[in-house]
Amino acid sequence: MSEKTLPCTEAQLRDIATRWPTPFHLYDEKAIRANARRLKAAFAWNKGFRNYFAVKAAPNPFLMSILKDEGFGADCSSLPELLLSQKVGLDGEAIMFTSNDTPAEEFVHAVEMGANVNLDDISHIAFLEKACGKLPELVCFRYNPGPLKGGNAIIGKPEEAKYGFTREQLFEGYRMLKEKGVKRFGLHTMVASNELNPQYFIDTAILLFDLMAELHAELGITFEFVNLGGGIGIPYRPEQEGVNLEIVGEGIRKAYEERFTAKGLPDVKIYLECGRCITGPYGYLVSTVRHLKHTYRDYVGMDACMANLMRPALYGAYHHITVVGKENAPADHVYDVTGSLCENNDKFAIQRELPEIVPGDLLVFHDAGAHGHAMGFNYNGKLRSAELLLREDGSVTEIRRAETLDDLFATLDFDKLANF
Repeated sequence: MSEKTLPCTEAQLRDIATRWPTPFHLYDEKAIRANARRLKAAFAWNKGFRNYFAVKAAPNPFLMSILKDEGFGADCSSLPELLLSQKVGLDGEAIMFTSNDTPAEEFVHAVEMGANVNLDDISHIAFLEKACGKLPELVCFRYNPGPLKGGNAIIGKPEEAKYGFTREQLFEGYRMLKEKGVKRFGLHTMVASNELNPQYFIDTAILLFDLMAELHAELGITFEFVNLGGGIGIPYRPEQEGVNLEIVGEGIRKAYEERFTAKGLPDVKIYLECGRCITGPYGYLVSTVRHLKHTYRDYVGMDACMANLMRPALYGAYHHITVVGKENAPADHVYDVTGSLCENNDKFAIQRELPEIVPGDLLVFHDAGAHGHAMGFNYNGKLRSAELLLREDGSVTEIRRAETLDDLFATLDFDKLANF
């Protein structure tokens, strides 16, 4: 069971809501730091271990800076994410650049900053070489194991995914790199998202360790690192159990010793690219009830909408809801909790049992610290909300202001319109 609690008292939360209008995202710095340290401790047995925080999960430089302070790198998939990483002082091999359908200029920037470049397709070898004039010193490939490895509901079946090399292409690709003089190599895969079974990640490691041993034996190449990807899930539902990171770390250690060390292979660095499981449980969307509507169902209308948290609309995902001040009240009312977009799927919850709600109540949507604010958009002219950081000393810092109408209209030229 995962306990769904608030990071501060009701009085503190109401005080924050008087200083910053709802909706807003609130992140718990103390809990994020503790979680980062827990992941590092689980893999402390590997001398070169590093987690590359998946920037797409929470692309805020203040959060990234906290994780940099905890020894994390950045997993990037676009030029803006690369630039954000540089803004917080991450550079060189503290960056993992894994993209697909990549523009040439983004490859060039990644190589110029010395990032680990992780190619998604065998054709990208020539594309990268042409774009940069030569291949970088270190090159990594993303492996798609196809039917050898089951996916899950979010990311789908690997054989149907657009990402990565086949097994045959890996052997051909590394042979090409060797012929072109590349001497430093990495291997990567990412085959699941929000997975809660710890054995899944151990099995993924076994798959890659065995594959690296085969590649080493056939091609004579020595790997510098293996990136096991991310995908470690979080218990969105209270009845779910979170992933035991210690079990994952120990299981991968045993697999490493049995499948790699025992064969006399040189040590490799273990990398992960976890994002969701680091910040996800420690971010909260705080919103105020605007309206109650009673028709064929009872509807709770919020000042937030799917522009602030689109996972429920996109995936049918569950996010736990706390009605602030009514945590111990009986959940004896059934509501659809909705936003104000002109889309019927703009719902945070459908037929959810909650305490009785009235206009003005504060609702907190839990586990919104990853793929929450990051997936925001401006449909219907909705303005993206502020992001706040609850500091370790209990103070609150605004780490992203709310958008204004001037921001929304900044790319439009109304003077030109006057003469149109």
